[in-house]
Amino acid sequence: MVERIQRTRPDIRITWVIGKVEYQLVKDIPDISFVVFDKRQGKIAYHNLRLTLQDKHFDVLFLMQVALRANWAARQISANLKVGFDWKRSKELHWLFANKRIAFQPNAHVLEGFMGFADAIGIPKLDDVAWHIPIPPDDLIWAEQQTSGLDCFAVISPAASKKERNWLPERYAKLADYLKSKGFGVVLCGGPGEIDRELGSQISNFTDNIDVDFIGKTSLKQMLAVLKLADLVIAPDTGPAHMATAVGTKVIGLYAHSNPRRTGPYNSLANVVSVYDEVIREQKGKDWTEIAWGSRAKGTDLMSKINTDQVCQQIDLVITKNS
Repeated sequence: MVERIQRTRPDIRITWVIGKVEYQLVKDIPDISFVVFDKRQGKIAYHNLRLTLQDKHFDVLFLMQVALRANWAARQISANLKVGFDWKRSKELHWLFANKRIAFQPNAHVLEGFMGFADAIGIPKLDDVAWHIPIPPDDLIWAEQQTSGLDCFAVISPAASKKERNWLPERYAKLADYLKSKGFGVVLCGGPGEIDRELGSQISNFTDNIDVDFIGKTSLKQMLAVLKLADLVIAPDTGPAHMATAVGTKVIGLYAHSNPRRTGPYNSLANVVSVYDEVIREQKGKDWTEIAWGSRAKGTDLMSKINTDQVCQQIDLVITKNS
């Protein structure tokens, strides 16, 4: 959405209020004034935001999250027009903080929801969806050096932010074995958190076919460089899946709790392996088309319904498409 504005209306000056971690990923995008909002600071974060922008008055403010925390952050910013989501998506009192709303979009992907904000102020549409997130040359060189022994390789980014959204380590290991049999090197990547490190260690205990383990060992930019160089990425509903699609790498997303039509890697939705539809039918007694858009399935073992053969078949399809 930001790139769409930059490409079609370069006269518009953009200020982006962003989280501390996310800033590390996009901070090199040119012609943007970034204001870092560190939610871990609690009340101080809102005070700092207000002080930073107290002399600024904007023509338009986009309220692109419905969480109360984000709404209250928007309360600290002065703007003529405060654009929020439509009534149906206005949760957590979101509607109180906006004086204009984007159009209702039935069954829209999250990205399309964001595009609705640009639509609301008349930004011209583009024929393509693109992300040009700069990767510093040193980070790209580092990634090339670290993977130089691999002619082609697949990245497994196994961990989501919650354990129940992760696939089983022994099945990831079988995928590593299968990828190796298809001529791929196998690379693990992920963040420094305990969930990531523990799952990576468990996978390595089940297979000898992990060539490089980057879990907890890269910056976000280094991870983005690795994902860009990869021939394929396999991941559950987690950030690296979207980072990979942003740099043009094919992604096989693994989904059970959330509808991939809404949150899947945008350029690889056809490659998703999902049991969401059957799980929702079991839990709600209805088809996914008959329930509220964005509804999540509940349970701690839903990902186990995805079997290894399903993912291997999808790997074969992606290989065939790329050959």
